[in-house]
Amino acid sequence: MRTLTKLFLASISVAFIAVKWSAPSFQPESLRGARVLVTGASTGIGEQMAYHYARFGAQIVITARREKVLQQVADKCLSLGAQKALYIAADMSSESDPETVVDFALQKLGGLDYLVLNHIGPSPFSMWKGDIEHSRWLMQVNFFSYVQMAWKALPSLEQNKGSLVIVSSLLAKMAGPFTAPYSSTKFALNGFFGSLQHELAMNNSNVSLSICTLGLIDTDTAMEKIRGIIDIPAAPASEAALRIIQTGATRQEELYYPWNTYLATLTKDWIPSATNYIVRNAYNYIP
Repeated sequence: MRTLTKLFLASISVAFIAVKWSAPSFQPESLRGARVLVTGASTGIGEQMAYHYARFGAQIVITARREKVLQQVADKCLSLGAQKALYIAADMSSESDPETVVDFALQKLGGLDYLVLNHIGPSPFSMWKGDIEHSRWLMQVNFFSYVQMAWKALPSLEQNKGSLVIVSSLLAKMAGPFTAPYSSTKFALNGFFGSLQHELAMNNSNVSLSICTLGLIDTDTAMEKIRGIIDIPAAPASEAALRIIQTGATRQEELYYPWNTYLATLTKDWIPSATNYIVRNAYNYIP
């Protein structure tokens, strides 16, 4: 058993190194003047992406629900070196706001080179208690609005050989407790954009599509939810944001961050019973 375990870990390490070695190198200057729309950019990973794009000299449109916070983020982007930093407040649970945001970015920037879809709706970290309406609402925010915005932006991205970047989650690959509505939206996201990824490639599209699978990131919202329930290390939001940007800029199909999210998906497929046992016993939960 020990020999098999060592061989398994060695194989994973070799595969990981091979992927890293063969990945295209990131050229920061490629983002100077790039026209970028980032959603969910008032806090957390989206805010950090806005700051990174600003340092690279991009032209940025950011969106979220809170206008005053967006204005503060946009002002900081300008101070960091963004060529443009514009904002538009929007509610992604609305049927019209997602397309309005894309129209705003296209008008103000004259087109799009990058559409980075990162926003999520608030959802309780708790046992599901049959709230169908919340699940339906969350699906609009976390899934349908992504589809709307991608469709609206695709003609411009096609014309400009642009990139569509989808920020997803490990919970789109393997479900965990206390996240049923959220996890369902992420599974939907990966299914839809995984299919679209194939279709774009089969049609020789100019558009690259990157699906970014994130583990636990140290955003304020995430840390507040898991406090006292689960105690595992969280990766830094700033580093996650940079890795997402690099993945889109180098037109890679996928990102796993941190690296152990990829290992988790493999163990779920190869040894599901053991993985489920580990997951369930990682939580401080007493019925």
